Amino acid sequence: MDIVKSKVAGFMGFIREQGVVGLAIGFILGGAVSKTVSSLVENIINPLVGLALGKVDLSEKMTTIGSTSIKWGAFISTIVDFIIIAAVVYFGIKALGLDKLDKKKE
Repeated sequence: MDIVKSKVAGFMGFIREQGVVGLAIGFILGGAVSKTVSSLVENIINPLVGLALGKVDLSEKMTTIGSTSIKWGAFISTIVDFIIIAAVVYFGIKALGLDKLDKKKE
């Protein structure tokens, strides 16, 4: 029985030292808020940016070179999407105190 306890304790130490808990939480929260943030960017932020720029739909902005279209507006929308997701995950983990679950390496 002591062998099992020592193996479980070793496993838990590994999980905490390697930051697996934080990684798992970030992965789960990132996936959970992805659609919500995409909707926020597409339905609220992009129209507001378009309004500020004079009724421009940023996600449809592109530059055409020959027969190729470079959709830089969609790329900017994706960057905004990423920044918001990263901020939500960061502040969510800080607010819930989950950043303290991982044990610091000595």
